[in-house]
Formats: sequence, structure tokens, C-alpha cells
Amino acid sequence: MDLSFSEEQTLLQDSIQRFIEKSYSFEKRQKLVQSDEGFSRENWATFAELGWLALPFPEEVGGLGGTAVETMILMEEFGKGLVVEPYVSCVLMAGTGLAKGGTTEQKEGLLAEVMSGASLITLAFVEPQARFNLADVRTTAKAKGGDYVINGFKGVVPGGPSADLLIVPARSAGKQQAAEGLSLFLVKTNAPGVSRRDYVTLDGMRASEVNFEDVSVGTDALVGELNQGLPLLEEMIDRGILAVGAEAVAAMEVLYKTTVEYCKTRQQFGQPIGKFQVLQHRMVDMFMEHEHTKSLLYMAALRMSEDEAAGAVSTEAKKAISALKVQVGKGGRFVGQNAVQLHGGMGMTDELNVGHYFKKLTAIETLFGNADYHLKKYGNL
Repeated sequence: MDLSFSEEQTLLQDSIQRFIEKSYSFEKRQKLVQSDEGFSRENWATFAELGWLALPFPEEVGGLGGTAVETMILMEEFGKGLVVEPYVSCVLMAGTGLAKGGTTEQKEGLLAEVMSGASLITLAFVEPQARFNLADVRTTAKAKGGDYVINGFKGVVPGGPSADLLIVPARSAGKQQAAEGLSLFLVKTNAPGVSRRDYVTLDGMRASEVNFEDVSVGTDALVGELNQGLPLLEEMIDRGILAVGAEAVAAMEVLYKTTVEYCKTRQQFGQPIGKFQVLQHRMVDMFMEHEHTKSLLYMAALRMSEDEAAGAVSTEAKKAISALKVQVGKGGRFVGQNAVQLHGGMGMTDELNVGHYFKKLTAIETLFGNADYHLKKYGNL
């Protein structure tokens, strides 16, 4: 199987690498994390100018027609720079969901604004009782006078503090955990009845807890079919898993390479610690975990690309996504822990980037379902 990139894909990779090297040093990234909004609107505008915000969308809606492979390339380079802009939540999850399930008016209006960088949207899907089960939704949407009234709570809404709109899964029919009866609605973050609590996550990103109290939305706020929103929601989450999987692979690569270089220079007992065989074995194991994870990432991206052409996500693609998530949890923890240990006490200091990559891997491990959940899901597919 030929896994080499095409000329266009290589150019995309090179352009992102140049941006990270020139404009996204670790020091600049730390300043962004400590800023009020937690990311740079100027960087976001640059993403739009370079076409990255339009990359995963079909050409018929004004996008560049990129596949899951192009998404993987972009997110892997973003992962190396620990990019904090809300690309995954806004573009790859909420944006692609809108592109597939949205009405013509939603695509021509809101989606165009997303691609231009004028609007930020995100997916508010996490509920405390669900434990990664996307069908387990207590938030309700009840029909009333031609509109829908939404009541409920969503936790850990990625990019929530800066979002203009939310895509909210709500129970419009059926029981709490039923596969049918779930609908997706667009809700403005400043709508009456919407309140939120913003906070900084472990990896420096921003998120919100959002309450909905008698929030009224029209039928034009519906994304996809009424009561049939679960497949579209699952597809958005699968795209999110692929994206953070690429970020994890990048973080693992940076960590093992940084650790190897450090062990060549750190002296103990009159010689570099990299000459000790037991530490050499650890670093080889770190390299192997990275390569294993990268192989599963490539397989998942290829499966998703094939399914994009077919128009539906296959069981094989879902299995590849879950397998990737299991390995990200297992391999990311191993590489992160060993990188910190081999750097000694300074491995977890804010001044050294090693601890920040480890925090990113730790956050990704739980996001969208941990290894135990996806191992079980894989077995049931």
C-alpha cells in the first residue's frame, strides 16, 4: 500500500509547518493560553486566508474538498505546535456536521461565515450521566406553537466561551437512551435562557458548562432530520476522534524525539544517560508506541476517506476509529509518562514543553471516550 503523500498534500503539510515554525513558537503559544480568550483571532483570520477553514468542506458549498487524509495532515502539524485555536470543535465537528445535515440556508449563511472566519460554532454534546454514550441525552426539545423549547445541561463544551452558536443534541422523542428520537438544534449562545460557566481545561484549551432553561428555537434551527440526529452526531464525533488522534501522534513524536536529544546531553556518572541500556530500551519502546499509533491513524484516515466518497460511514471505518482511540490512550500515556520521567523533575514544569505535551495527551485520552469504552465498542461492532 502506497502511503506517500501527493504533491498537493505535501504542499499543504509544508505550508502548515512554515506557519508553526514562524508564528507558533512555544513561548507565543503560552502567551495565547494566558490571554483572555485563550487563542488568537489574528491566527484564526490567517487560517481563513490560507484556506484551512474551508479545507474539509465539499466544493459545492464553497469548500476545498479535502478528505480525511488532508485533515489528518493538518491536525498532525497543529499537534506539533500545540495549537489552541478551536479548529477541531468549530470546523471539523460542528462545521462538517452542518455541511452534511444543514439546510441550504444554513450552508449558504452560517457555513460560509465559518469558512471565512466570521463565526465560531461548536458542538455541545457532553452530559454527565452519559459516560460517552451519545444516545444517552436528558436535554429535551419539546414542540410548542411551531417552535421547540429546549431544557437541559451540557458540560465540557469545547470552544464554548468564544462560540457564537451551538449545535445541541436534544431528546425530541423516545426514552433517554433510545437511538431514535434525538434531534440536533442550532442555538445562539446569547439566546434568552442560555447561561454558561467558562473555564480552562487541563491542556490549556477553553470550554464551558451550558444550561438551557426554556430556550425557544424555530424549526429553521433544526440540523438534519427530526428524531434522526444520532448518526450525524456519531459522524461528527468520529471526525473529532480522527483529529485529536493526529494531534496525539504529533505530541508523541515531539516527546520521544525531545527525550532522545535530552538523554544525549544529560550527564550522570561521567557519561550521557542515553548510554545506559535500560534507558535506551525505554526510548525504543516510546518510538514503537508512536509508530504503532501512527499506523492506526493512517488506516483510520484512509477508511474515512473511502467512506466520504461513498457518502456513509462503514463499520470498518468505525472499528478503525475506535482502534485508534484505544491505542492513543495506551500509547500516549506510555510515551508521556516516560518522557516526563526521563527528564526528571523539570519534566512537569511550565517552563519546559514536555509537560504541556503530556497534558495534551492526557486530555485526549478521555476526550470522546477512553480506551476502555472504545475497546468495548470495537468488540461490539
